[in-house]
Formats: sequence, structure tokens, C-alpha cells
Amino acid sequence: MLETRSPRSRATDLKRLARLAGATTGLILLAIFGVAVSVWWTLPPSRQTLRVAGLAHPVAITLDGTGIPRIRARSAEDAAAALGFLHARDRMFQMELMRRVGSGRVAEIAGPAALPIDRMMRVLGLRRRAAAAYPILPPGVRAQLDAYSRGVNAEIAARGRFIAPEFLLSGAPEPWTPVDSLLWGRLMALTLAGNWRTELARLALSDRVPLPRQLALQPEQADVPPPQASLRPDADPELVRLASDLDHLLPRYPAAYTLPGEASDEWAVDGAHSVTGAPLLAGDPHLALGFPGLWYLARIDRPGGVLTGATAPGVPFLVLGQNTHIAWTFTSNEADTQDLFIEHPGPGGYATPGGPRPFVARTERIRVRGAPDTVITVRETRHGPVISDALPDRHGRVLAVQMEALAPTTPEHDDIAAGLAALDDATTVAQAGRAAAASAAPVQNLLVADRNRIALFTTGMVPVRRAGDGSFPQDGADGAHDWTGAASGDALPHVVSPASGHLLNGNERTAGPDFPVYMGRDWTGDWRARRIRELLERRPQHDVDDFVRMQVDTTSAFAGAVLPGLLARPLHPASGSRSAVSLALLSGWDGRITGDAPQPLIFNAWMQRFVADRLQALDIDQAIVGPWTDFAAFLLGPRSGDACIDCNQALLLALDEATAGLASTHGRDPRAWRWSGPHVAVFDNAFLTALPLVRTLARRSIAIPGDDTTLFRAGSGTLGDFGARHGAAYRGVYDLADPARSRYVATPGQSGNWISAQAWNLMHRWASGDSMMIPEKPVTISASATLLP
Repeated sequence: MLETRSPRSRATDLKRLARLAGATTGLILLAIFGVAVSVWWTLPPSRQTLRVAGLAHPVAITLDGTGIPRIRARSAEDAAAALGFLHARDRMFQMELMRRVGSGRVAEIAGPAALPIDRMMRVLGLRRRAAAAYPILPPGVRAQLDAYSRGVNAEIAARGRFIAPEFLLSGAPEPWTPVDSLLWGRLMALTLAGNWRTELARLALSDRVPLPRQLALQPEQADVPPPQASLRPDADPELVRLASDLDHLLPRYPAAYTLPGEASDEWAVDGAHSVTGAPLLAGDPHLALGFPGLWYLARIDRPGGVLTGATAPGVPFLVLGQNTHIAWTFTSNEADTQDLFIEHPGPGGYATPGGPRPFVARTERIRVRGAPDTVITVRETRHGPVISDALPDRHGRVLAVQMEALAPTTPEHDDIAAGLAALDDATTVAQAGRAAAASAAPVQNLLVADRNRIALFTTGMVPVRRAGDGSFPQDGADGAHDWTGAASGDALPHVVSPASGHLLNGNERTAGPDFPVYMGRDWTGDWRARRIRELLERRPQHDVDDFVRMQVDTTSAFAGAVLPGLLARPLHPASGSRSAVSLALLSGWDGRITGDAPQPLIFNAWMQRFVADRLQALDIDQAIVGPWTDFAAFLLGPRSGDACIDCNQALLLALDEATAGLASTHGRDPRAWRWSGPHVAVFDNAFLTALPLVRTLARRSIAIPGDDTTLFRAGSGTLGDFGARHGAAYRGVYDLADPARSRYVATPGQSGNWISAQAWNLMHRWASGDSMMIPEKPVTISASATLLP
């Protein structure tokens, strides 16, 4: 029999439910409020006084309205401690991710998805090598690394888990050490020299496309001699499978915890070609666009002068910029400083010219969030680490990698930290040249100017091989392709005070095939260098504003080179079709990659589709042929041979495919398409994108002009992706007559805290092509700090 409840009982139940719902809602709101307060508490105080162990004198710090600090210190060590404090204050989680990547410890916080990166980093042993390098560094360099660590740790101790939102759940970060700082340089050296990945790709493809055919399809190889040593014509199936497995194991950019390939621009004029009578220098390194940015602007007053420009969180030195006497910047040289060797395991270890030698082995335990620990055995040979040990399943064959970046640090073979410290202290071009020779890796083009001279030096060390050209993995047992030494300093390409009065580089080749030191065969095109040279030669003298405008120039030398030939071809699309309208639009285009026009979108979509189709037809990977722009120009040029026999038909098909794809996304009328639609710079964070709510808060985007080939460089690095994920996140123009007139900008902002107003406040300035001076006294002050002994 059903129980009948009275209206009074039902009313009582409803009241109870209402009270319960109210209490639940209140608890939820209280929890949300608590989280919000905790996150808000991670913002640094506007005024702070902090004691730092080892400080010799008080240090005064003021931050202007954009968050750029001015440091006043009475020693280089005290300045380093102050910079460590500031980096921890504004970028601690970025520093934490950097040292986790370099140490192979990302899976501890990111879970199994990060295991491939961790496995490879444990195999390469960057942290072990950095730890071994530290005691060998010059005492002054160690002193700055030590002081920097003390500054970082003082801020960690003061703020604990509230030092950044990401630490609220995990607790305060571990103390910082000098070895953590040395990881930055080793990671950059690894990022800025990727030939071993190209060798892997060549080996993985060798069962389908022989090496001579692969090299013949590389645009920059037509005037490079064939390999200096013969290769086996037959492809070893097991080696091919091993290379393919390794290539797939390692994520490529823009996957999480990876960086894009190298690129950058730099140029300088001497005093005769400057309106000031002293040299001008410009530089903008092209790396990943993300949040937070890779660079942290600062002005540092210390004995001996003022340092102004771009620092890197985790490092106590100015990386790019100007001191009182000189200015400097870098581009990647792209020299081949990495070789893969096929080792032969057997009884007693592996084969060498002197007989079997045992592997040097160690065990690595990788902690994985939400999963059991992973334990791997890592081996090393006389050439270097066995990278095939990074695979979960061990193969019978063994691949080892030799890199200058992994070579032991010695007084003659120094760490990048010593080179940067020497640059910060240099007062002349000659001293900067000696600093260029101080570090073993990475190999870079160092452009430097003092008040009288300009010069281009090659930093780092380039291996000298007994035979071979380093383009393909070689047998490691017979010693025929071993490295016999390394070239550095004056033995590498360099130019001082050229008769032309200007120097420039946009990652193009700096030495021809007849240069005494073999520099490699994997070079990129000179599209940006052509445009830089054209603009420098356009007028007899330049000023700072000219260089600022050059850095955001949007004219594509690539489009200017290939478009006339494209339009002259008898393509004959159907009358009135999208392809016909698109061709008509391109016929009146000046090659400028601006956001308010349809032609940049049509041109890039067409050429990328054409390249993708040809790669598929040739059964070859883009990693083999290099940048898609260079391969497109090669296919359309006179030396393409059978790589593009039916080019007109292939071009028309690609145009039809590209315009159909654009129509599905941007509308049916090509005249209404705009480059600004898909070409958007995205600033996000690989780790934070896994957190749904934070993903939205820690992500910004903005439409920008330019593409892979313009001086306002903004490329995706991926065929079919028009987004801007790779570009000049920092731009500097330096006036050697008056450093106060120098100009700077970095994106998206100074802070790495995604709720800070200074996390995103430079993004629009950067996107518009604007920059700023960093005077001694800021117009406005947003925060200040005093560090005490």
C-alpha cells in the first residue's frame, strides 16, 4: 500500500532540498573563490624587499609600465643574482619546463605522452654533460651561475608554491642549480643543429629512394660535390626499420615540447653608411611563438657598462643586445655538426678499428605521472650515445650519434655559457671574435659591431672528418669516417670591415664548396637575404627607423622570383572558374604578403599544394628536400629534371585543389579572401593546453602579415597550415653612436603568469611592427624591488 504524504511533509522536504542546494552552491562558490584567490596570490607584489645569500651589496630594481626591469648592481655577480630573482618572479614555470625537458623529466608532470622526449633526453645525457662541464668553466662564469641560482632560490623560498599558478597543486619548485642554467645552452645547441634528424629520414627512405636520388632532389645541392665516400647501394632492411622507428618516436614541431627549425635575420652597416657616423646593427632570431615568450627584456647597470636587450629565463647572461661598447646578434649557420654511426655489437661490446670495445652503460629510471616508472638501459660508444636505445623495443642494430654539442667541455672546447659571458664583457669587435671561438656549440653566425667596425664571425666548432660528408649514417667499425678534429675561430667563415660597408645573413650558406673546412650540404635558400641586400643597397645611408621598417618588411623575394614564370605558363584554367579568377588576381600582385589582400593566401595555398602533390608523387618526405619554398623554386626551375616532367598539368591541378579548399573555408569568391583570416600568430603553452579552463586563459592570437620568406617572418613550418607559429619573437635595432636610441620589442609580454596584465601587453606592439627604447629612467614604474645581502 502506497504511503500518502501530507502537503506539510512535502514542503518540509522541499525546504531541506533548498537548504542542501544552497549549501552545495555556497561550497562550490567558496571553492571557486578560494581557487581565484590562490591564483591571484601568484601575482608578484608591486614592492618587495628580499635578502639574497651571497649578495655583496644591495641591488635596486625598478620595472617600467611594460614590466621591463632596470637593475642597478655593483658587481657582475650581484647583477646575475638580481636577474635570477626577476626570472623566477616572472618566468619560474617556464624555467621549470626547460630544466625538465633537458633532464628528461617531463613525464613526471605530463604523463606517458612525454615519454618519447624523456627517453631521448636520458639517452643524450644533457644533464650529465652539463654537470661535468660546470667545474671546468672559468671561475668568473661559475661565480655568475652561482649568484644567479641564489637569486632564483631566494624568490622560491619567499613565495613557495605561489611563485606561479602552475605550482599551486605541485608545491614549490625544487631549488635551482647552476647545472639547470647550463641545460639551456645545450638545448639550444640541440635545437639549432638538426642534421641527425635529416640523416635518419634519409636512412628510413633509402629502401625506396637511393641516396643519390635523394640528394639530387635537394634544391641547394646542384653545385655541391657528391658524397666524398661511397655508400653501400643496398639498403639494410633492419637499419631502415630502425631509422623509421626512431624518426617516428621523436615528435616534430609543432608537437608538444618541441621547437621549430632554425631561422633568423641580421644585418649591419658601418659608419660610412649610417647617418650617425657609427655602425647600425639589426637582428631578430626566429624561433617558436608561444606563451610565455622565449625572451625576457632587461636593462642591467653594472661595473663596466650597461647591458640592454634579450635575456633568456634560466640564464644569467644577456644573449642578444648591446653593452656600452658593442652590439651583437645571431643567426643559425646550419653547418653539419652531427653524424650518425652504425655500430656492430658482438662479444665484448661493439666493433672498433682496434678490436671489440665494451659499451659504457648506465640505467635510467623515468618517473611517469599516472603510470609505473620506466627503466631504460643507456649505452654509449666511442662516437657518442646509442640513440636506438631510446626505442621501447631494442633492435639488433645499433645507431650512435656524435655531436659537437655533446662533446666534453674542456678549456679549449667550452660551454656556451663562457661564450655569452665573454660577449657581455667585450668592448671591441676583436674581443667579440675571441668570444665566438670560446663555445663549442651551437655553430652560429655572430654579427657584431663596435663604434668603428662591423664583423661576422662563426661561433662554435665544426668537425673535420677523415672521409665522407656527414649526409648519411656511416659504418662506425672501420674508422673510415671518424672525426679527426674540429675547426673553430679563424678557420671558420668570418668577415671583418668589408669594402661594401654592410654585412647580412638570413640563414643562407656562408661558405662555398671550395672552403677549406667542409661545412655541410643541407642549406636553405637565400630569399630573405636577397631582400635585405636589396633594401640596404637602395640608399647610401640608413638610420634606426630604416632598420626598424626593414624588420617588418613584407615583400617576398620568393614570390618575386617564381611568380613571373608561373604567370607565363600556359595553364588555361576553365573560364570564370575560381582558378581563373585567382590567376587574374595574381597577375597584378606586387608580391607583398599583407593581411588585407587575397593574393598571399592564393599564392601560398597554391604553392604548398603543388609541393605536397609532388612530394607524394616522388614518394619522398619533406625532411629530405628542406623548406617547401626552396623545393617549389627547384621544381619550377631549369634543373628539376624528371622531378617535374608534367609541371603545367601538376600546377593547374594544384591550383584547382588549393582554390577548392580555400572556397570551403573562406567563401566562394576569391576576391573576398584575406591572408589575415588563417594567418594568425598563436601564443599558447604545450603544458597548459591540457588543462581545459586554463587553456583558454593562457592563449592569445593575433593576425599578422608576412610568411616564411619575408623579413617580417611568420611561418608555420607545416604544409597546409597557414598559421604563424614560428617567427621573430624578439627584434632589436642597435645604434652604436648612441645606445639610448636603440630599439627593442619582444612578444607576447614580460610575465609568464597568464592572469598578469604584463603577460600579453607587448603582443599588439610587436604585431604592428612597433618597437621601443629602454631608457635608464622609465617613464612609469609598475613595480620595484630591493635585494639585500
